[in-house]
Amino acid sequence: MILELSIFRFDAKSDYLPYYKKHFIKIKKQETLLDIFNEINIDEPFDFIDNKDFGVVVNKKYTTLEVSIKKLVDNFGKDLIIEPLSIRRANKDFIIDQCDFEEKLEILNEFTTTEDKSEYLENKLYFYASNTLNFQYEYIGDAIILLAHKLIERTPSFKDKILKLLQKQEYSVEYHTSLENRLLDFDKTIEEKINQIKNELGLIKSIEEQNFCIDKSSNVKFHDYDLSSLIKHDFNGFNLTYYYGKNKDSEVENFLNRLNAKQIKLENENIDLNLETFHLNQNFIIKLAATIMLEAFDAGADLLIVDSVEVFKLFDANRLSLSKAVGREVIIPVLHKSELFNLSFNEHEKIKKELFKHEIDPEII
Repeated sequence: MILELSIFRFDAKSDYLPYYKKHFIKIKKQETLLDIFNEINIDEPFDFIDNKDFGVVVNKKYTTLEVSIKKLVDNFGKDLIIEPLSIRRANKDFIIDQCDFEEKLEILNEFTTTEDKSEYLENKLYFYASNTLNFQYEYIGDAIILLAHKLIERTPSFKDKILKLLQKQEYSVEYHTSLENRLLDFDKTIEEKINQIKNELGLIKSIEEQNFCIDKSSNVKFHDYDLSSLIKHDFNGFNLTYYYGKNKDSEVENFLNRLNAKQIKLENENIDLNLETFHLNQNFIIKLAATIMLEAFDAGADLLIVDSVEVFKLFDANRLSLSKAVGREVIIPVLHKSELFNLSFNEHEKIKKELFKHEIDPEII
């Protein structure tokens, strides 16, 4: 088996932009990514730390050099792009300036032991894996929230003081976005602990209670559908893309595969929008949404498919706010899954009136 690797290279002292060095590695006795790094380093030295716990990003998933070659191939195939934990903070190849991570430890410094601090530093992956950091550089980070959970669990009398310290931070827990689709090996207890802190701080408001229409109200209604119906319009000649967030809707996924449309895969198709805190940080979530929509537009998608009524409202009813957030017009049409299904079943008349209510008319009929 031969792997095709694109290895990130950058020297902050001499390079204006990073580049990727191609390596074709024949797998013989190598078992982990660390084995491969050490093999490459013999002939073409580059900077990383020779340790199984050293963090890297493989095909946009955060992991460590301990990851097995088998797991990488099973998840991504034989073509791998390997990058540092933070491209923005890269100094020399995979060595990054992690001052932003280390400084956040000061928030809970008075409650921590030497052992706590060591454990925090071991959780670097959770800090840099957060998608929030791509939009808000001053976010406190998920590692400090996990430390807060541990300290409260160990010493409940610290609870009020720790929660108040978290509340005082400008970009705190309410800016958390799920790590579920960011890590190669995801531990569900991580999100459970962070959500416990969210609940303790009273940050969560159910999606059903939220109002996602900032610019204009949305009165688009979605009709029932029968998935056993015959497909009469297969969207041949269309480019479709699907944003699903944390969880993919199997109905949509299977249905798209039955159509003759070209499917465009988005890098941001599975990012979390953190909708349960929309009432607290609308501008942040609007920026996340606009990023998804612009990626779809720039990739050549004709239609952006969503499976949630709430996400439809967020995307379609706030065009002015979305455009303002990213400094560009956000004009890609959005279809809810029920509209896609009914259009495919030639139920045009049933839903035509609702399509005209979209802020951006899909112009299919």
